[in-house]
Amino acid sequence: MKGTLLFVDDDRDVREAFGDLFEFAGWTVAFAADGVEALAWMAQNGAPAVIVLDLKMPRMDGYEFRRRQLAEPRWRDVPTVVFTADANVDGLHASTVSGAAVVRKSAAFSELTAAIDRATRE
Repeated sequence: MKGTLLFVDDDRDVREAFGDLFEFAGWTVAFAADGVEALAWMAQNGAPAVIVLDLKMPRMDGYEFRRRQLAEPRWRDVPTVVFTADANVDGLHASTVSGAAVVRKSAAFSELTAAIDRATRE
């Protein structure tokens, strides 16, 4: 197993579909429906090997989650890949998501896994 991947997305169908794919790819997958749940999961379980993060979610969006993640020494170095349906993904500057890799939800699964592989090697 590659470790634990924390998948943060408010769409249950997306979580389930991608969770199966990530498990098949060798990850142990944990889920959170928003940033509040993700922070609670990390507080209870520790830092995952990687985070895949949606940006637009209720209660706490991906931008706020990322700000809080970077403010916490235990979590700031966890590789994070932003996975968004935002059509303007090319307009998301690294500073907007604090240096996280960005992949569009319409991309092939192989593109997402390649971004995760790059992020976890850095």
